[in-house]
Amino acid sequence: MSDDRPSEDNPLSTDSDSYSAESQERRDANSAGAPSVAHEPVSGPPRRLRTVLLIAAVLLGLDLLTKTIAVAQLTPGDPVYLIGDWARFSLVRNPGAAFSMATGMTWLLTLVAAGVVIGVIRIGRTLRSLWWAIGLGMVLGGALGNLIDRLFRAPGPLQGHVVDFVAIGWWPVFNVADSAIVCGAILLVALTVFGFEPDGTRHGQNDNAKAEEQAA
Repeated sequence: MSDDRPSEDNPLSTDSDSYSAESQERRDANSAGAPSVAHEPVSGPPRRLRTVLLIAAVLLGLDLLTKTIAVAQLTPGDPVYLIGDWARFSLVRNPGAAFSMATGMTWLLTLVAAGVVIGVIRIGRTLRSLWWAIGLGMVLGGALGNLIDRLFRAPGPLQGHVVDFVAIGWWPVFNVADSAIVCGAILLVALTVFGFEPDGTRHGQNDNAKAEEQAA
């Protein structure tokens, strides 16, 4: 038998219709007023501090090992010739900077080396470019190698003389740390000149992307 009573006599129907209407109004309000869900940003290249520290540790270990062998096996003033007079091992105690420069400023060079180490580590915390990590790792490893000499070798702290032992042609005598610093610095300069940024992007590519977005 059909129910011909008015709607007010059927509370179930009234409540259901009211609930459906309220739900629809809420959905409409949410869709109109709520901001669109933003996509999660795409993660960039990984940070490279571990790479910097790993490269620095390898170069530091190699520098300390070769210096230890040089001090134990070589005699100052008595070079060991490898390729005629052009390439040789010659033990030298260097109070100056890389390649025997600034020999009268040992204490200042020690402070500069300490500053370089701190600066490289701070930059490395936000670094994302692999090539920048390699360059900074080389600079850090070389700076640490020579800094250890200046702190712990004779004649005393901040005045220690760096052990150099590789002589090539007319070039001043140097060591592994010197080579790492110079090669790392050259790499960093090249990266800067060609527009490679420490965050893993390239300067020219960013400009092209912005120009395309503006044109679109």
